[in-house]
Amino acid sequence: MNNSAIDETTWEELRKQLYTPEEIAASNLRVALIGELIQARRERGISQKKLEELSGVKQPIIARMEKGSTSPQLDTVLKVLAPLGKTLAVVPLESN
Repeated sequence: MNNSAIDETTWEELRKQLYTPEEIAASNLRVALIGELIQARRERGISQKKLEELSGVKQPIIARMEKGSTSPQLDTVLKVLAPLGKTLAVVPLESN
C-alpha cells in the first residue's frame, strides 16, 4: 500500500482543508486559554479539587475543561480563572 500522498500532507495542511480560518482561530484560542489555566494552577500548586473549593466549579468540570473535552461557558471560565489570579481580556485581533 502506498501512503506517500498521505505522508506528505502535514497536519497543518489538512487542518486548513477541513476547517475554516474562524474555526482554527477559535480552536487555537481554546487551547491557549486552557494551557494558561493549567499552567497557573500548577504554578500555584493547586489541585483540581482545591480549585473546586476556591472557584465553586466542580472538579469533574475542571478536569473536562483541562482535557479539552468540553466547551465551558464564559462564566465558568471566569470562576476558575479568578482564584488563579487570572482573567480574560478583550484585545484587538492581529492583522495579517
